[in-house]
Amino acid sequence: MAAPAATQPRHQHAAPALLLLLTALASTLACQHLWTHEDTFPADALRLLQDVALGHTQPCHLPEPPLFPATLLHNNLQPHQAAATALRILQHLFHTLSSNSTRQHWPSQPRNHLLNKLQHHIHHLEQCLPDNATPFKGPRNPLLAINKYFRDIHLFLHAHNHSACAWDHVRLEARASLQHLHNLARTMRR
Repeated sequence: MAAPAATQPRHQHAAPALLLLLTALASTLACQHLWTHEDTFPADALRLLQDVALGHTQPCHLPEPPLFPATLLHNNLQPHQAAATALRILQHLFHTLSSNSTRQHWPSQPRNHLLNKLQHHIHHLEQCLPDNATPFKGPRNPLLAINKYFRDIHLFLHAHNHSACAWDHVRLEARASLQHLHNLARTMRR
């Protein structure tokens, strides 16, 4: 007489689905807690932006500097959308402020500290967002507005030969971006 065959659990396909669900949950929690552990980031970055301004003492008046998009100031984003928006802003800020021409106009120590802080937060946001996430669909995509805004900043710098005055305008716009990041952080904590 043959021995009865051991029955296999029927949940073989449940393990990968459970793993995906746990990964998504861990990512969401990581984004929610990112800013609560280091609430000083926006304030520290704003202080460092003020420190780079200490070398610029003359008033600066250039025509039509780019302004932070008003459409991004009043939005109803979900936490994962806020995280994606914050990441895009940080990536653009890092790319813009790490330009070689900032070295000529900004003191190196506060500039380097600021870039390190930006890179640190970029890294953490990249860790908490899934690689294949598409947080926005449709024509009201804030990431497109962010891309256009930073493209306009680069055109503004180019039009004014990356002058100290133009960089001071960019510093003020970076300040507006960081202040918006503070609002996005509150959204991520929901």
